[in-house]
This record gives sequence, C-alpha cells and structure tokens, in this order.
Amino acid sequence: MAEPSAKSDQAFRTIGELAADLGVPQHILRYWETRFPQLRPLQRAGNRRYYRPADVQLAHRIHRLLNQDGYTIRGVQQLLSSGGGNSGGGDGEAAETAVAATAPTPANQHLPFPTEALRTIRRTLAQALAESAA
Repeated sequence: MAEPSAKSDQAFRTIGELAADLGVPQHILRYWETRFPQLRPLQRAGNRRYYRPADVQLAHRIHRLLNQDGYTIRGVQQLLSSGGGNSGGGDGEAAETAVAATAPTPANQHLPFPTEALRTIRRTLAQALAESAA
C-alpha cells in the first residue's frame, strides 16, 4: 500500500488518492462503482470523483474482501446486499459473520481432500470385487 496522505480522515478523497491508498489502478475503482451500487462517490464538473469517508471505508472493505479474503465479485455483492453495505466498521464485520453460512465460499478456500474416506471406499470396492470373483 502507498504511504497514507496528510489529509484528515473526514476529508474527501479524489480517485487518484484512493487508488494510491489501496494500491490499485483508478480503473479498478471505476469498475467497482459499476458492480457495487453502495459505492457512489460525488461527481463534480467534468465527472471528477470525490469519495466521502464512508465511500473510502467501503472501498477498503471491498479491497480486503476481494484481495485478502479471496471473495469473488459476486460473493462480495451478496455480502454487501445482505446488510453489510455502507459501514466499514462494526456493523459490517457482524454482517460478514452472520452471512458466512449463506455466502459463497471464498475462491481461495477449499475443503480438505477426503483422502481417508476415499481409501475406505476403495477397500470396500476391492473386497466386493474379490467376493464377486470368488
């Protein structure tokens, strides 16, 4: 991540400042605006984007869910639409926990391979095959 700016936490951020803070290109933030209706920066003359503090928190949360927690775009959309949308703090964390049972499994997390169960099935099939051949 880039070095934090000298602005107050309550100051609006430009798309360049937020992109540098997250360490992503500006077009990624524009793409997120099309995929996450909760992320709506102010647009001034010439379509200049200014992100409110709540938008900055939401962008950080989306970035964390996508790049650290391994969620897909669709998974983050479902998570945010189920009630964890606008806050980046306590409410969002509680919503992530509450939705964990119904939300899709993050793309980088898989269940362990059931090796022992497969070996048991293999032994059972080998015994059945031996009995049928006899």
